Order: sequence, then C-alpha cells, then structure tokens
Amino acid sequence: MADALAKVPDAEVDPEGTFKYILVRIKVKDGTEYKDIVRGTKSAGQYHNHIFEKVTPPITALGLECNCLGGGKIEHNSKDKKLRVFGESTGYGKADHSVSVEKLKSVFKDYEITWSDDKE
Repeated sequence: MADALAKVPDAEVDPEGTFKYILVRIKVKDGTEYKDIVRGTKSAGQYHNHIFEKVTPPITALGLECNCLGGGKIEHNSKDKKLRVFGESTGYGKADHSVSVEKLKSVFKDYEITWSDDKE
C-alpha cells in the first residue's frame, strides 16, 4: 500500500493566479503510513470543500483515506516563479502553511516560495 501513497503527487495547483488550497493527509486504510499533499484550484469557487470533494474519489480508489488538515490561499506567479501561501479556510481552519510550503518546494524546485499568516 505504500506504493499507492507514492503514486499521489505531493502538490497539484493551478498554473497561475490566486486560488484556494487545502492540505490533505492521505493514509493507508487500517495502517499507519501516510503523507500530506497540497491541492489548489480556482475551480473551487468560494469553498475549500469543493477541492476536497474533487480530491477524495481518486484517492479512495487507490485504497487510501483522506483527511483535510486545513486550508488557505495560494498566489501563483509562474512568470516570476513565485508562490505565496497565506490565509485560512472558514470550514477547515488554517493549514500549517510551513508544511504546505515544503510540499510545494518538492514540485516547484526552482521557485521562490513564501508563506505568512496574513489573511490577504
């Protein structure tokens, strides 16, 4: 089942703009192995739970469980290779942005990635 965890990318976010994101813990059912992943998209509209609803089916199809740890926003400037993580989710609370940044760094290796507890 650890193979299933490895198949799931650490971070998937929209290529440009400012949008909501969630930090999700995926784990092996009835096991102790887990990893945290970042997902962010403009298509979430006003609510972070729309992202979670999109993420869950393909994860559970791999035999894994999902738990949302919190959310916020990401500002993605692909031209300048910058990502800024900030804000919080009304429904899920604030994600640990420092964890989210580490996940983003594993995918966006040549980016400048920062975070703050600012709401905007």
